[in-house]
Amino acid sequence: MSTKVTKKVTAVVKLQVAAGKANPAPPVGTALGPKGVNIMDFCKQFNDRTKKMEPGTPIPVKMLVYADRSFTFDMGLPPNTYYIKKAIGLAKGHMKPGAGDPIGKITMSQITTIAQEKMKDMNANTVEAAASMIAGSARSMGLEVIEG
Repeated sequence: MSTKVTKKVTAVVKLQVAAGKANPAPPVGTALGPKGVNIMDFCKQFNDRTKKMEPGTPIPVKMLVYADRSFTFDMGLPPNTYYIKKAIGLAKGHMKPGAGDPIGKITMSQITTIAQEKMKDMNANTVEAAASMIAGSARSMGLEVIEG
């Protein structure tokens, strides 16, 4: 008969870190230092797990810090805006969305492709619902959503 020992979680830390570029500087150091986490251990593990991704891709991280200062972390998929900008080759969104002309266009087929890739991280039951959310993100960035 075995007993499972569970560790006491002392903190939950959420970060967004560039793939392959975690280092002790802010935001990583300032978020993890006060929690007593070995920052270099996190940086090594994160960089190792993201080495096959495009460098600089923003990755959301949810870390559980335990009483013994050990940690575990899960990585999500990049934000919708990252996929949208990458799909249409946009450097950044509109400074004042909804005011003035759209800064670009994105097709529903591009949005559906993004939705299929992001499904596991989205709060949606269907690809259509996920696509609707991504279309909303695109509009808020100052893009025009077109059929196609």
